[in-house]
Amino acid sequence: MQIHESIHTDRHSTSGNPIQISVVMPCLNEAETLGHCITKAQHALEELEIPFEIVVADSGSVDGSAGIAEFLGAHVVRAAQKGYGAALIAGINAARGKYVVMADSDDSYDFAHIPRFIDALEQGHDLVMGNRFLGGIKPKAMPPLHRYLGNPVLSFIGRLLFKSPCHDFHCGMRAFTKEAYTRMDLRTLGMEFASEMVVKATLLGMRIAEVPTTLSPDGRSRPPHLRTWRDGWRHLRFLLLYSPRWLFLYPGILLMLLGFVGTIWLLPGARSVGMLKLDVHTMMYALVCMLLGYQAISFAVFAKVFAIGASLVPPDRRIEKLLSWVSFESGLSLGGLLVFFGVLLSMLAVHRWSSVHFGALNPSLVLRLVAPAIVCVTLGCQTILSTLLLSVMGMARR
Repeated sequence: MQIHESIHTDRHSTSGNPIQISVVMPCLNEAETLGHCITKAQHALEELEIPFEIVVADSGSVDGSAGIAEFLGAHVVRAAQKGYGAALIAGINAARGKYVVMADSDDSYDFAHIPRFIDALEQGHDLVMGNRFLGGIKPKAMPPLHRYLGNPVLSFIGRLLFKSPCHDFHCGMRAFTKEAYTRMDLRTLGMEFASEMVVKATLLGMRIAEVPTTLSPDGRSRPPHLRTWRDGWRHLRFLLLYSPRWLFLYPGILLMLLGFVGTIWLLPGARSVGMLKLDVHTMMYALVCMLLGYQAISFAVFAKVFAIGASLVPPDRRIEKLLSWVSFESGLSLGGLLVFFGVLLSMLAVHRWSSVHFGALNPSLVLRLVAPAIVCVTLGCQTILSTLLLSVMGMARR
C-alpha cells in the first residue's frame, strides 16, 4: 500500500497538470506517526481528483522521519532553523500548490477533513481555520488546562485585540491560498507562528472562515514539543506586542486622564474624602501618572511606526496621517511651549521664595507650583525628542 501511494503521489507531482493542493507537515522526530499522516492525506486527496503534493518540512529529525517521508513519495524540505514556525515557513515556501493545507504530523488531526477546507477556499476565502471545539476534542487529546483555560483565553484575547472572527487561534490544521500567504509575509519562527497568521490575515482584511475539525490523542510515545507555560506566554506576548493600542495606548490614555483630573482637583488645595485628607503628596503621584501615560502613548506610536516599517503589520492610514502632521518643527514648537510654561511656573515659584527673603517656604504651597513646572519641562523635552525620533523613523521609511 505504501509503495502504491508513493508512485501515485509522484505521478501527480510530475504530470503536466500543475499542482493545485500542497499539504505541508512540520516534522521533528515524528517517525512513529509521520507515515500514517502521509498515507491518510494521500487517501483524502485522491478523492478530490486534483493534482497534489505532500511536503514534509523537517527541522532536524534524527529518527529517520525524512527517510520515511521520501519513501512514501513526499517532498522533504529541510528547514535551516529549528522551530515550528521555521519549519512551516520552509515547507510553505517550497510548496507549489495554489492551495496550502498545513497540519501537524503527530496523527492528532483528521486528514479526511481536507476537502472541507478546500471547499471553503474555493468559495473565495483566503484563510480557513479548523475549529476543534466545534468538531470535537476526543478524551485525553488536549490537557484540561489547554482546553478550558489556555486556548479559550488566548483566542478571546485575539478576538478582542484584533476583532478576529476565529474562535480557535491555535488549531494546527488550517488552509490558505499561496497568494494570501505571500501577502501575510510571516516572520515568527516559534509556536507563535500560529497566532501571527491569524492576526496578519485579520489586519489585512482577508476573508477568514472556520470549519469544524476533530482532535485525537497523538500517536507518539514521547511527550509533545509544546510547553504549556512557555509557549502560552509566547503567544500572549506576541498578541500584546502586535497590538500597541492595548499594550501602550489605552493604558497611557487612562493614566494621563487620571493624572490630569487628579492634578486639577488638588491644585487649589487639600481635599477631604471621608476620613482621608489628600494634599500635595497625592498630587505628586497624579503628576507621575501623567508622565507615565505620556511615555506609554509615545511608545504606542513608536511601536506602530516600527512595526509598519519592518513589514510586521500592514500600513495604517491613521498612522500615515499622523506622521504627515508631525514634524520636528511642530514637535519643537509644542515642546518649546511646554518648556516655556514650566519655566514660567518656576519663575513664579522663585518670586514667592523671594517674598520671604529666600527663607523657609510652606511645602504644600510651593510644590503646587514647582511640581507642575517640572512636569511641563519634562513633557516638553520628551515631545521634542519624540518628534525627532519619529522624523528619523519617517526618513528611514521613505
